[in-house]
Amino acid sequence: MGHLIIWMLCAVLFSSAQSFSHEDMKDALLRKLGLEELPRIHKRDLENLVIPSHIKNKYLSMLRLHNKRRRRSVPSLAGILRGITGNADVAGEVMYSDRTRQRLVFEMDARIPENSEVTMAELKLFKKAPKKLPVTEKRKHRPANNARVSIYWVEVLENGSNRTSLVDSRLVPIIESGWRSFDVTQAIQYWSKTQRKNPLYLEVWIEGERPGNYAAEMAKRVHFATQETADKTLGKPELVLYTLNLEEYGSRGDCEPNKVNGVCCREEYFINFRELTWTQYWIIEPAGYQAFRCAGGCKQPKRNYSYGERTCAAVESAPLPMMYLVKRGDFTEIEVAEFPNMIVEKCGCTMDNISIV
Repeated sequence: MGHLIIWMLCAVLFSSAQSFSHEDMKDALLRKLGLEELPRIHKRDLENLVIPSHIKNKYLSMLRLHNKRRRRSVPSLAGILRGITGNADVAGEVMYSDRTRQRLVFEMDARIPENSEVTMAELKLFKKAPKKLPVTEKRKHRPANNARVSIYWVEVLENGSNRTSLVDSRLVPIIESGWRSFDVTQAIQYWSKTQRKNPLYLEVWIEGERPGNYAAEMAKRVHFATQETADKTLGKPELVLYTLNLEEYGSRGDCEPNKVNGVCCREEYFINFRELTWTQYWIIEPAGYQAFRCAGGCKQPKRNYSYGERTCAAVESAPLPMMYLVKRGDFTEIEVAEFPNMIVEKCGCTMDNISIV
């Protein structure tokens, strides 16, 4: 019954382009969580906050599924992956590096063509083979064959401080060498909407595959070529962008960029959780997302027999995975859930909430 209520609520929420607002989204989130008011989360609740591994993995699993669903809906994706004209490989620089952390920077000037959309972005790092492990060391402990490598997008705030957002995390074999790819599509999307005048900053974290000192020490044997200090040209971090020309490959029914659209279509509408006062501390991930919204008008029938006017509204939508804080008494906990109907997939003309596309 709870899912039915939230579905009905979101159907009303997206019933017209004019009615969609942050207040509507707030009401939808509260109903989904079964809350009457927003949790009183403050900046101090984020201090020394540690995201448990199982929570991080659950969120990342949802995020990967979300990205796969989105890519399946993009036309001509097979052609994109084969490398259509316009893809860009961007070489990055290392700002800071130690055994467990790296800060990478990519100059993105003119890397994304006008009227195009980044459908996928990969960060490529070259992993070097470690020295052979002593046999005695292997036998003393439960084997730790992998290390967890996490990629964070770094948002540079106006006051000079930074805030990170998790975009991918994978187990990397300690022994093997070669190029490793990480999905940083979310980072490119956040950057393009909020930080486009600045370079793109990413952080690489290397941690143990499980809790414990031994796993953490073994993870320090993971060594990327980007951590070299002698030869700066060897194994530089690479950013591979896969883009769509919206004018040529745009999804059916999307609004034409930079044009006044009189006909019902789907236009971009980015929601930045970090700027909304009621989400900046409550919602941990994502930092924001492309919600889209419906815009434009619909032709009206000559005779509507009192059925009302046709309106431009969402007729297909998609869920969004989110990681957020909840208050239970004096304790603050982290939870993950997939919120339905948060992204407009397709717009059409409806009459009394009945699609007649």
